[in-house]
Amino acid sequence: QGYYTRRGGVGESGDFITSPEISQVFGELIGIWYISEWMAMGKPNTFQLVELGPGRGTLTEDILRVFKQLASVLSKCDISVHLVEVSPKLSEIQAVMLTGGKVQPNPEDNLAYMKGISKTGIPISWYRDIQDVPPGYSFYLAHEFFDALPIHKFQRTEKGWREVLVDIDPEVPDQLRFVLSPSRTPATQNFIQPEETRDHVEVCPEAGVIVQRLASRIEKDGGAALVADYGHDGTKTDTFRGFRNHKLHDVLSAPGTADLTADVDFSYLRRMAQGKTATLGPVKQREFLKNMGIDLRLQVLLQNSGDTATREQLLHSYDMLMNPEKMGDCFNFFALLPHHRLVHPDKKDKPESKSPLPPVAGFNELLLK
Repeated sequence: QGYYTRRGGVGESGDFITSPEISQVFGELIGIWYISEWMAMGKPNTFQLVELGPGRGTLTEDILRVFKQLASVLSKCDISVHLVEVSPKLSEIQAVMLTGGKVQPNPEDNLAYMKGISKTGIPISWYRDIQDVPPGYSFYLAHEFFDALPIHKFQRTEKGWREVLVDIDPEVPDQLRFVLSPSRTPATQNFIQPEETRDHVEVCPEAGVIVQRLASRIEKDGGAALVADYGHDGTKTDTFRGFRNHKLHDVLSAPGTADLTADVDFSYLRRMAQGKTATLGPVKQREFLKNMGIDLRLQVLLQNSGDTATREQLLHSYDMLMNPEKMGDCFNFFALLPHHRLVHPDKKDKPESKSPLPPVAGFNELLLK
């Protein structure tokens, strides 16, 4: 009966709206990020683009458009797209958007439950679990994915840590309420770090498992992962909330009808990478997009747009993405990269012989030559 499984209200008419739905520029710049990392890593001759929880498919579509526009750069590279999506409803929407609906369900390859070819001619496969995605050099993308995974909540009390649980209200039988566990729960023993200083903590074990898998894959096969989500670096406490029709909604009323979300704790993701990869960020969305050249892209689009309405829409969407009061500060970018991407493996022996590593786009300030 889950919210995403049955409906998944992304977009203007839904319960919440995401950056790719606001502006094409967002996805274009992410597409550029992958190409710049592919180039920095020596242009491997094949890569998989793997998106976790692709929503309506808007972001992948914008990225594929960039890949098509830069086809001359990518010409010798064999690209495939792999979407990890559990919702049957959303995978149908993605199939229509990306392939025009030309897909084959239950292909012979039994790990993928659906396959198709994008409008730009790139093969796309759908999976229910990241473990089903074939190994290989891959770029991973998780945009507003981790915030939707379930969390455990913990409260520090005089008797030590207690887990926040959901209970039926004895006064009102059809209502739910939050209670503190009477004693320590297994989750309390497993998920609270001994050095924790906060009084209230949210932990998402599933996010930890997925980051471990991403880090192991990147360590073994190469590539990179880009995570974009609202979150904090281990500083916030109670962020669990619901959205319905773009308004805040009580998480315990009418479960299954609202989008539930909790801020991503990037310090936890960093810990869960367990040193298998290097991590960068989190940096604020406005910094990342500025470093990716959003201002230049906006200028080009403004010059090329003929009518006032389009120009106003461009400026409005730019403001939504960049304004600190809107999405600019609450969204963050975080990356997992192979260690050798940031440190030369043999730097210790002959420091002068190696050329400097190219900066990682988005996380380093953009210097225009």
